[in-house]
Amino acid sequence: MLPVVDPPKRDPYAAPKIDPAVAARWLVGFLRDECLGRRGVENAVVGLSGGVDSAVTAYLCVHALGPRNVHLVRMPYRTSSPASLNDAQLVIDALGAVGHTVDITAAVDGYLQYEPEADARRRGNVMARTRMLVLFDQSAKRAALPIGTGNKTERLFGYFTWHADDTPPINPLGDLFKTQVWELARYLGVPPAIVDKAPSADLEANQTDEGDLGIRYARADAILSSMLLGYRDEQLHARGFDAAEVALVRRRVESTHWKRHLPTTAMLTNTAINEFYLRPVDY
Repeated sequence: MLPVVDPPKRDPYAAPKIDPAVAARWLVGFLRDECLGRRGVENAVVGLSGGVDSAVTAYLCVHALGPRNVHLVRMPYRTSSPASLNDAQLVIDALGAVGHTVDITAAVDGYLQYEPEADARRRGNVMARTRMLVLFDQSAKRAALPIGTGNKTERLFGYFTWHADDTPPINPLGDLFKTQVWELARYLGVPPAIVDKAPSADLEANQTDEGDLGIRYARADAILSSMLLGYRDEQLHARGFDAAEVALVRRRVESTHWKRHLPTTAMLTNTAINEFYLRPVDY
């Protein structure tokens, strides 16, 4: 009689996978259709941070629009890591796109000199919103569309500055978990120095995303993908997920719904914009 072999146990933290070739073709087509087809705009502007999200966005834009039509803008502050600038330059050089550098130090400090008590969170928000001001002005200057770079994990966690990172009208990565962005980056040929480094908003020294969030992206993405399928917390526990991590993820998602909505409008009629016939869905 053959021995009975138990099937291998499912790893609950196996992050959701994509077919990067299919995803890349789809997103390039999406960008081409949204820019050229729907809006008739040939140029794009991407804020290039030196991180993997903006790098992948830059690669997709160049594939969609061509290198001479994609403007990659580095926007350092005086405390920004020099490595971030160097990594951003790797992308500019690899793609042959148009690179620009706009130092935001004077603009940020011009305001913060009147707010000397501002803590790190407030200072970081000022930097992020200043960068978005630059990005939109550069788009007006160059007759280009600003392209967003936020991924699905960050958006669900509310890990972005409201009316800054989430502001551009087109976002190719918004339905990709962070781990899926890494998959796509490797497929597209983003330099390994960018793909393999610890993700960071680079708003403070030694800051990392996973340190801020309190959980690794791979574990967060596995939990989030199950939550989005409708699994309740007790079902997630039964599937092998750590209860404390499930609670952390659930708390972050439920406490940041407001960041994923347009401004709430007081309804006076049955045709209130966004509140009636264009009501957004947020899980």
